[in-house]
Amino acid sequence: MTGADFVAANTTIARAPLVPEVALHLASEITPIWQATEAWLKERNVEPPFWAFAWPGGQALARAVLDGAVPVEGRRVLDFAAGCGVAAIAAAQRGAVVEAAEIDPLAAAALRLNAALNGVAMTVTEGDVVGVACRWDVILAGDVCYEAPMTAHILPWLRAMAAQCEVFVADPGRAYLPGVGLDAVARHAVPTSLELEDRTLREVTIYRMSP
Repeated sequence: MTGADFVAANTTIARAPLVPEVALHLASEITPIWQATEAWLKERNVEPPFWAFAWPGGQALARAVLDGAVPVEGRRVLDFAAGCGVAAIAAAQRGAVVEAAEIDPLAAAALRLNAALNGVAMTVTEGDVVGVACRWDVILAGDVCYEAPMTAHILPWLRAMAAQCEVFVADPGRAYLPGVGLDAVARHAVPTSLELEDRTLREVTIYRMSP
């Protein structure tokens, strides 16, 4: 079974509450997709299926892009740690040249399927782009400060990128978001599930990062 086969077999086509313009291959329940991926993990050593959910940060970024609060038309956009790709697809719908980066091969497969589902073009980069030279005008990073090691790995690079392009970080109140160097540009209340969060609504703030 290929990654694309696995994604298609273990998801349904749905639309995130805040971004009905975008169709996605998503898990309808958390437990079955987690159990299925555990079996896949044993064989291929891949990550848990974070890509199977439209997390609040990604939804908020997608909404801001579609509404024009984060301008992307005609610009080179990176959706960093793209997950299901909701923000990447929104950027492509708004006329951006989009690259979506993910370290998880299943997420990369989901990104390609979701792009095709929405009839948009994007480049999917499988692997860690932290440390590469800037080749974008805009970087979108949704909900990336949820663990200390992850934040420590990505933050210095994102700060360096912010000196060369616009970096937008969407955060729903995660513990490791830095307290300085962030200017709020938009806020969205995002419906979520108690399976994924500790509440049914997350307040997400989109920040422009300073170098």
